Order: sequence, then C-alpha cells, then structure tokens
Amino acid sequence: MTAGGAYNPSFSFIREEESMEKKRQIAAVLILLALIGVIAYRHSTGKDLEKYEASFFDVFDTQTQIIGYASSKEQFSEQMSLIKDKFQYYNDLYDIYHDYEGMNNIKTINDNAGIQPVKVDEEIIELLKLGITMDEKTDGNMNIAMGSVLSIWHDYREAGSEDPGSAELPPMDELERAAEHTDIHNIVIDEEASTVYLTDPDMSLDVGSIGKGYAVQKVAEYAKNELGIQYMLFSVGGNVCAIGGHPDGSAWAVGIQNPDVESDQAYIKKVEVQDLSVVTSGNYQRYYTVDGKRYCHIINQDTLMPADNFSSVTIITNDSGMADAYSTAIFNMPLAEGMEFVNQLDGVGAMWILEDGSIQYSDGFEEYTE
Repeated sequence: MTAGGAYNPSFSFIREEESMEKKRQIAAVLILLALIGVIAYRHSTGKDLEKYEASFFDVFDTQTQIIGYASSKEQFSEQMSLIKDKFQYYNDLYDIYHDYEGMNNIKTINDNAGIQPVKVDEEIIELLKLGITMDEKTDGNMNIAMGSVLSIWHDYREAGSEDPGSAELPPMDELERAAEHTDIHNIVIDEEASTVYLTDPDMSLDVGSIGKGYAVQKVAEYAKNELGIQYMLFSVGGNVCAIGGHPDGSAWAVGIQNPDVESDQAYIKKVEVQDLSVVTSGNYQRYYTVDGKRYCHIINQDTLMPADNFSSVTIITNDSGMADAYSTAIFNMPLAEGMEFVNQLDGVGAMWILEDGSIQYSDGFEEYTE
C-alpha cells in the first residue's frame, strides 16, 4: 500500500500530491507530470475532479501508467479495476507464448497452422484484418506473418541477453528458410464462421508490431464510451493514448524519450496532445549486443536483419493501433521513403531521431511541439 492508501493490491494508486516519487521512465515515451499539489476542477456535473494515477506491470510485458480525473479515489479505483481487466484480456488474447483456459488466442492459431481453422473472438479477427491492411499499405514493412523469422531472432536475443559473452547472430540460411513461411496471404479469415486458419503449417503469427497499440486503442474506447471517462492518459510502454485533455481544456504534455538512455536529458522533445496517440519504436527498447554492435527487435522483411536506420521513430495520429503499425513500418524504411510515405497520409505526423542524434520531422509534426 502506498502512502496515499492504495487499497487495490493489483495496481499502485496515488493522488497527485503523492506522486512526486513515482516519476518513471517508460520505454519509449515519458509522460511529463506537473505534480505539485492537488488540482481540483469543477466538472459540468457540479462535482470536483481530482487527478489520480495508477500503474501496473503485468500486461504486455511492460509498465502501464494511467493518469485521469475522478470525483473520488473510490471512483478512480473502480475504473482502474475494470480497465486493468480489459488490458489483461487483450494481453492474453494476443499472446503467442502462453495458453489460457477457455480462450483461443494467437498461440492457438499458430499451434493449429496447417491443421484446422480456429474459432476466435472478434477482437482477433479485427486485429488481423488491420494487420493485413497495414501490410498492404506499407508495402510489406509491417508483416504480422513474420513469426517464423521473429521467433529465431527472439531466441538468439534472449540467449545473448542472458549470456552476453556467448551472444551471436542467427545464421542467414536459417533465417532464409524461415522467411519462406511468411506469406501473409496464407492467413485465411472466415468472418461468418469467426475462424482463422494458417494454410502453411510452418508459418506463425506475431502481432507484436500492432497488438499492443490496438489493445490500447480498444481499452481507451471502452473507457470513453462505456465508462464515460472524459479525461485520461494511457501509457503502455511506448504507446500513449489520450482521452480528451485536462478538465481545464489544456492538452496532455508527452515527452519523447531520449534514445541515449545514459544521458541526463531524459526526454528529447515534448508534444501536446488531446484525443490523439503517440507511439514510438526504438532500437534501445529490446536489443542485444554482438561484437560491440547493438541489434534491436525490429526486423526488416527484406534483409531479415534488425533495422538500423534510426534510433527511434515517433508517430502521432488519432488511432493507437495504426500508430503502432506505422512506427514499425517507418522504422524499416529509409528516411526519404518514410518521409514521402508519411507526408501522403492524412492526420499522421512522424519524428525521426537518427543515430547521430539529429531530428527530422514530417509535415505538420511540429505543430504538436512546444
């Protein structure tokens, strides 16, 4: 229990004046908190709203931090219990490593590749449809059917992280053999029967490039449409999603993390957003080192090697799932190609941090910066 009397053991819960000690770096994006005193607002209902924060660590293998306004800590705690349950549902549904009793998830689909269609929840079908659309839109730079290749890199990265002295790269011939089983057209979706079938027995899905962002978007929509929440900011790893702004009409301030994690400058740029999502993909989040060179978790479909064009790519748009997909895809594109691609999109802004620390912006991105 925190000093503020957190009474739900599944997540920490504090009022604003108690959260000075709670500042944390979140993998790709830091939320900038002005944590001085209790800020109370008079809501249209006539009730005072106070600012609260909750955080938990057991979904999507990262820290989730939520800031919102409520009329009481009891109301906020009840909202957080419901929201955490939603996050847990999507975490389990999009998991590729674990089975869950009574649930057919992405792992279930992979386990039945080449065997039989799997009946799944609508949220899986909608996610996969978005993934297929984004693959087409980004010319294959965001392929959810890359599981056979990504699993090889995952195993080598895990082994190298556990024993850095023995870290090595996967053999290219092994990666090339796996890449023969990454055709996204081998995903067969039957919406009427609510089934998904992988026709290639050696292929597998990996929705890491889109699943977390999609889940954040769905949870935010649930909070807004079903719980009636008007002012809330979600941060799940590098995925930030805003419902509205502050009750006084001001925007949420979101800091984009400095890829140089050893720098005293924690964030490199601040943006202000309302009803928007900010998603960052970076080479400093999940990586391992071989012979002094860092290899990140974002794998280029053409080279089958970790992308190394940038330190990070940040996307701002109104949908967290699409922002997640765009950040991965654009991280895989050369700067000129990515810049041209983003500038043709409506309502999407991008910021690139290059390896030398320089920054490039797409058209319109700087309107969000201070």
